[in-house]
Amino acid sequence: MEAVTDLPFRTICEELGASLTFTEFLSAEALTRGAAKAVGRMWPSLGGRRFAVQIFGREPEALARAAGMAVDVGASIVDINMGCPAKKVTAGACGSALMREPTLAAALVAAVRRAVPAAIPVTVKHRAGWDECTLNAAEFARSLVDAGAAMITVHGRTRAQGFSGAARMEPIAAVRAELPREILVVGNGDVKDATAYLRMKNETGCDAVMIGRGAMGNPWIFRTLAALETGQPDPGPPTLAERRVVWRRHAALVLEHSPDKMRLHELRKTLAWYSRGLYGGSGFRQRSFSTADPAALHEMGEAFFAELEAFEVAGTRLVTVPADPIAKALARRNRREGDRSEADETCVAVS
Repeated sequence: MEAVTDLPFRTICEELGASLTFTEFLSAEALTRGAAKAVGRMWPSLGGRRFAVQIFGREPEALARAAGMAVDVGASIVDINMGCPAKKVTAGACGSALMREPTLAAALVAAVRRAVPAAIPVTVKHRAGWDECTLNAAEFARSLVDAGAAMITVHGRTRAQGFSGAARMEPIAAVRAELPREILVVGNGDVKDATAYLRMKNETGCDAVMIGRGAMGNPWIFRTLAALETGQPDPGPPTLAERRVVWRRHAALVLEHSPDKMRLHELRKTLAWYSRGLYGGSGFRQRSFSTADPAALHEMGEAFFAELEAFEVAGTRLVTVPADPIAKALARRNRREGDRSEADETCVAVS
């Protein structure tokens, strides 16, 4: 979740019910040489909430030092990423590439375990395996636990799959069956609603569920799941007013905490997320690239939501229908050529 789980996004998720959030995954090598970009992303959660810092690398000493830095900023958990499938990470034999080097992976866990206080859990996230020929999640997890890992998160795809296809439940269930009950197992992959959450828990026996891409633009998923776990009624999808309130909160956090050079980009991202599926959202996202001023962009967001609320007050029914196939094909071609215009939907107002 690089460039996603920054402090503003984590805060929104926490405020809507997420039990624990993780920082963006951070290079141990970059942290230990003091790279400002990496160090600047190791934000503690607001309000004293518990949070985890996720690090990656393949040098035991660097990982150990980075783990110490995480503890120094207040991390409740140090998590080691052994699941990232990105080529820029696996090309350096980090992330999910470590699943092909279980001895080194265990040594990394042991080095971090020795470097941090006993009260700080060391945890690992990994995948089902490198590819279909090496589905080694269960034995890999066991070796990490033997080295000192207190919790294992398993993404139900192989590295070869990336994010294509469907996440499978069997590798997660195999890890749960392999490990002692006192070791927490967290399932991950394709959980975007309550149905998928229940399937994950029921089919794998996992102790908890990690939600990543399913929360992008939909942090309300956490309040739904929190209600489910406590036997409360599902609050349901957000109203337009709730969506506007959360966007305002997210935008305010961006303006307060994001570096100056990132504010415009991060504001555009919030508007893209919270306008998804709304009347006029496609055109609005295109227009958001017409300004390079964060303040002006913020005003555009306010105007967009104000217009929708005016329609709602007037009793105008807003209908979104799919764009015709030719328009969608043209939009795909334009995007390949660098045009940001969209034609995924056509919105109409019906009085």
